[in-house]
Amino acid sequence: MNRFKIASGKEAEFVAIWRDRETHLHEVPGFREFHLLQGPSNGEYTLFASHSTWDSKDAFEAWTHSEAFRKAHASAGGSKGLYLGPPQFEGFEVVL
Repeated sequence: MNRFKIASGKEAEFVAIWRDRETHLHEVPGFREFHLLQGPSNGEYTLFASHSTWDSKDAFEAWTHSEAFRKAHASAGGSKGLYLGPPQFEGFEVVL
């Protein structure tokens, strides 16, 4: 999961970027599903999280080193004033 702080008023632009881009995730072995989650706003920013589910930690890590990952992130960082800092990665493993 990656958490993003998106400048207030830029939420629709952020969602459009994710909705319209080709992620190439379905090309990657071990990928299960993806969701973009919108959280609370505080007047300065709105919190979002990109959440993906994988068969294993190894499958996820292989994706981060893949050509599909490079293609999906080729235009990252192109929207000035949208992001309030870099995304914050949070990784979790299923225990129950």
